[in-house]
Amino acid sequence: MQDSRSIIGARGATTAPPYQFIAIEGNIGAGKTTLCHQLSAQFGCTLVLEQFTDNPFLPFFYLQPERYAFPVELFFMTERHKQLQQHFSSPDLFRSFTVADYFFVKTLLFAKNNLGEEEFRLFQHLFAVLNGTFPKPDLLFYLHRPVEVLIRQIKKRGRDIERNISADYLEGIQNAYFEYLKTETSAPVVILDLGKADFQHDESVFQAVVALMSAAYPKGVSYVGL
Repeated sequence: MQDSRSIIGARGATTAPPYQFIAIEGNIGAGKTTLCHQLSAQFGCTLVLEQFTDNPFLPFFYLQPERYAFPVELFFMTERHKQLQQHFSSPDLFRSFTVADYFFVKTLLFAKNNLGEEEFRLFQHLFAVLNGTFPKPDLLFYLHRPVEVLIRQIKKRGRDIERNISADYLEGIQNAYFEYLKTETSAPVVILDLGKADFQHDESVFQAVVALMSAAYPKGVSYVGL
């Protein structure tokens, strides 16, 4: 485990992160996609962005989660798999690196939180078939914010399908991530405690995040903060 003091002096760096494939993860409303777009604007990297609005079951899931959990998670899994396979089968050789606003294992974490025992067992079998058919990230960068901050950001962006998301649901997702991340030892995993920090509107905060993303980390979990 590494704490922030050993890398905090790197803040302000503007060189591209030394990784070929970075997955930016976090709870709903953490700012994953926003950060991906900012990285693309600065470094010209390739983006792989989840098309969550294409899921026809999602609006129904937020209204009746028990009824629609399995089809919503199955749709997400197959679409993520298709997107990642298409990207890595024909990479853009003129781009420096790839940034995705999700990690494929996210599929399993949300399913574990949303599905009943029997449905999740079936889902695990399907996941095992699809997983492992494309490269894993060289760096998994997890954006952590308190649930009350997530709620505020979700309300601010005003998506109709998200208006019924509860604090309890976000807490469950957060716990699922943390349970998984502490077991991940095959690649560096950085949990960045952002608190209320606003990298979208504060350039100095964004550059601090870039610097942290550009540091070298051991495999396993490292905890850093702004």
